[in-house]
Amino acid sequence: MNLADRLAMRERPAGSPIMFQSWSKLLFLHWVIPESALRPHLPDRLTIDTFDGKAWVGLTPFTIRDTRPIFTPSIPWLSHFHEINVRTYVCLDGFPGVWFFSLDANSRLAVKVARTLFHLPYQTARITLEQQDKTIHYVCARSEARQPAEFNGTWSIGEDLPPAQPGSLAFFLTERYCLYAENRGKLYRSRIHHKPWPLQVASVSSLRSTMIESDGLPGPTGEPLLYCGGPVHTEVWPLEKV
Repeated sequence: MNLADRLAMRERPAGSPIMFQSWSKLLFLHWVIPESALRPHLPDRLTIDTFDGKAWVGLTPFTIRDTRPIFTPSIPWLSHFHEINVRTYVCLDGFPGVWFFSLDANSRLAVKVARTLFHLPYQTARITLEQQDKTIHYVCARSEARQPAEFNGTWSIGEDLPPAQPGSLAFFLTERYCLYAENRGKLYRSRIHHKPWPLQVASVSSLRSTMIESDGLPGPTGEPLLYCGGPVHTEVWPLEKV
């Protein structure tokens, strides 16, 4: 894909969003993964998006706040929850985006809505997040036993990083403004919009996870590429069939 297509995705889409969310306390963990390991898990029409010929798998725990449809106020006990997702990067017709292998959240309502409206593979999980100063301890245990998985990690948020420069690996991995989903053989795209990610240095002191393996992918090897991110205030557009 050319850089112009990637930059164009940061423009606010036409029409009206259907939902607002705020994302914070996010940790980007990324590993290089063989394309051959990803291909069986993706719709045929989607092209695996690569950087310098390398494909990536990501694991991203974070917190969602103030989730609400555009016509209702935020309700604290419904609108705030934690989430962790396993993802890779794909493109179709000049639209680079995200493909989610799994998404876990500690909100049954959020899981039900996302499954219904966005055809995303959400699952319910028990998730806790404890923060002391700039250190976060995050624990996830999936509640749905048909595909058990867990995550237990501790990381620290470091100094602010400069904005990810177009053409850089950080830009490729973090500046993503649409998602793809599949339902009954049909492919869909949803656009999102927010300001460019504020990124920070991340350091992980402990990490134990089976989230990626639970999705049928090979377990990551080597040290992950790390960034902390957020907060960003996000607008979400409805799915469109592609």
